[in-house]
Amino acid sequence: MNFKSVFSRANRLLRYAAFALVLGFSVAAGAQETIKIGLITALSGQSARAGEAITRGLTIAIDELNAKGGVLGGRKFELVRRDDEATPAKGVIAARELIFKEKVAVLFGGLDTPVSLAIVPIVNQEKVPFMGPWAAGTPITKNNANPNFAFRVSAVDEIVDKAMLQYAQKTFGAKKPGMILINNPWGESNEKGLSAALAAKGIKPAGIEKFEGNDVDVVPQLTRLKAAGADTLFMVGNVGPSAQVVKSLDRMGWKVPIVSHWGPAGGRFTELAGPNARDVHFVQTYSFFGKQSPVGERVMKMLMTKYPDIKGPGDVTPAVGVANAYDAMHLVALAVQNAGGTGGDAIRQGFYKIASYDGLIKKYARPFSPEVHDAITENDYVWTQFIDNQIIPVELKK
Repeated sequence: MNFKSVFSRANRLLRYAAFALVLGFSVAAGAQETIKIGLITALSGQSARAGEAITRGLTIAIDELNAKGGVLGGRKFELVRRDDEATPAKGVIAARELIFKEKVAVLFGGLDTPVSLAIVPIVNQEKVPFMGPWAAGTPITKNNANPNFAFRVSAVDEIVDKAMLQYAQKTFGAKKPGMILINNPWGESNEKGLSAALAAKGIKPAGIEKFEGNDVDVVPQLTRLKAAGADTLFMVGNVGPSAQVVKSLDRMGWKVPIVSHWGPAGGRFTELAGPNARDVHFVQTYSFFGKQSPVGERVMKMLMTKYPDIKGPGDVTPAVGVANAYDAMHLVALAVQNAGGTGGDAIRQGFYKIASYDGLIKKYARPFSPEVHDAITENDYVWTQFIDNQIIPVELKK
């Protein structure tokens, strides 16, 4: 064998060795590459507190998952947030940035049904799984897409609406309820659900009134409901608009029971609505007050350790944002593990393969199927009210 041949062979071996070394580093780096989780929610304005609660629930869950080694052989999760300012157009911009620039594996929606409804067509088109931890509009998950990439661990309007009627009848003896609803897709979703719930029991509403998000006086609408004989009000609106309903009732001097969707829980409701904020009974999916499960005790401890402002259950507000996001993130992790990777369609199908998960809100058994993309049922709601600026279950009222 001549010198030239030996040199050529050695050169080839060196190149192969270098290639193998680079490939080894690439595989190792790939195994440790983070899995990005996107969050679009209100991080400013009247509902910022709820956006922060969702963030905290996700963060606690991600910390817990990463501490246990992540998923897929050691890949950790990373949270990337964007503020939608409760505006659908800004939510769409944020969704496109998180999907195309940040390359998120799963996109979490936030508070507002109109924002989520604007984002859902994009995720279905791009095949990126969407998880809703708050917005309750029925069409978010029931969007007629096939395949459907929208999932939710949160309240669902058509189920909440049945619960609102049941609670109003049981607690206040309601016979002729009236509706006061925000004039947007969330209000429309609940008008449909409440009307169906009433019709199923042969009840006609006293009236259906709408109000705008920037209204500062709802007296005309409420006056019509009072004249029509409404004995209870079903209210649907986020923090600011709901506060204006309470203040308008104060100006009228009309004391009428208010059974509300969970909008008042999203921010500075007691500050904006005044002392009669306590008269509003509203739905939640979880409370840190009362006896807690082992999961609840563990989550409360983690929250108090990570966030100095949390001294007890009254400081976890709104608890629903924390609880929904915490459980949803753990279910997402299970779906990713089931998928064996971060492909959007594989994760979608990974949700259907979740057998069980012992969560904060409940123990989930087969929470998702191709027909059902909502993990929370009518048996998972808690009725609450503000007592001393804290969200307290009605059954634990001081």
